[in-house]
Amino acid sequence: MPGSNEFMQAYRTALEGLVPECKPNPRRNASAGSLKWLCEAYYGSAEFKQLDPRTRRVRRNLLDELCRKHGDKPVRLLEVRNVRAIRDAGADRPEAANSLLKALRQVLAFGVATETLDRNAAKEVPYLRSSSEGFHSWSLDEVRRFEERHPVGTKARLAFALLLYTGQRRSDVIQFGRQHVRDGWISFTQHKNRNQKPISLSIPIVPNLQEIIAASPCGNLTFLVTQFRRPFSSAGFGNKFRDWCDQANLPNCSAHGLRKAAAARLAELGASEHEIMAVTGHQTSKEVSRYTRAARQKILAESAMARVSRDGTENKSVPLDQSVQKSGTISKAK
Repeated sequence: MPGSNEFMQAYRTALEGLVPECKPNPRRNASAGSLKWLCEAYYGSAEFKQLDPRTRRVRRNLLDELCRKHGDKPVRLLEVRNVRAIRDAGADRPEAANSLLKALRQVLAFGVATETLDRNAAKEVPYLRSSSEGFHSWSLDEVRRFEERHPVGTKARLAFALLLYTGQRRSDVIQFGRQHVRDGWISFTQHKNRNQKPISLSIPIVPNLQEIIAASPCGNLTFLVTQFRRPFSSAGFGNKFRDWCDQANLPNCSAHGLRKAAAARLAELGASEHEIMAVTGHQTSKEVSRYTRAARQKILAESAMARVSRDGTENKSVPLDQSVQKSGTISKAK
């Protein structure tokens, strides 16, 4: 712990250039054919090494925790019922359970590819349904409140505008700079999956965003910089944006929630799913549909009720003019 006696002693030793005595941590080798053995082989594979560093770290933590419980068991004896039991053990946290199941699917897929296994039992176990709607999508009122608290010219408003008017993730927004802008367009390759399935996008810069960029303090290589004039890390930016939301009394709002709000806003303006995908970079409409479900429902409901309104007008009986007789023959005066 920084500041403790042990920490300060180790710090002084390091300043003196001495190498502290380290006791080796005894680690028992995994038994050949065990689940832990397969996981360790997977960690050394090209498939695992090509993942984003954060994805590798998260996935390895999940698998290491699984191996602490089941690592010594023969992986060839892993059945669908065993995988289901592993999944159901975390049923109280469905998102975490699904993440573990996804990681296990990748390990077993590696086992099938290397002919260690005959089948991927985890692939036959479905994900748990989650009642969570994910990140909260900003409402128009929440957008207004943030803008009132952070006016144009502040770093917070610049970050907000980059997120809202591009519909990108925070890992992309923190890399945006003038080198990405040309002829009114911002062109870049999304950070997520850039080492496996890179997605390159070009998005027109709307006038509102252009005005905010022009009026804001920007860095040399990136628009957004820390107080030390250095680019943000993804985690650091997330924490800073959390502070800005708290300052505007918006505890439920987040940077990723603006990505959902941007997609929903496009849907409300009548953009098709493929048009929205061209902005967000999604490769399938499944995630876009989840983002825009509420907006689509609102549009469809309005269209449906407009039909009712038109039907009520078109079928309404119009009374005859009082000067016209209801029946009989009109006789002309002779």
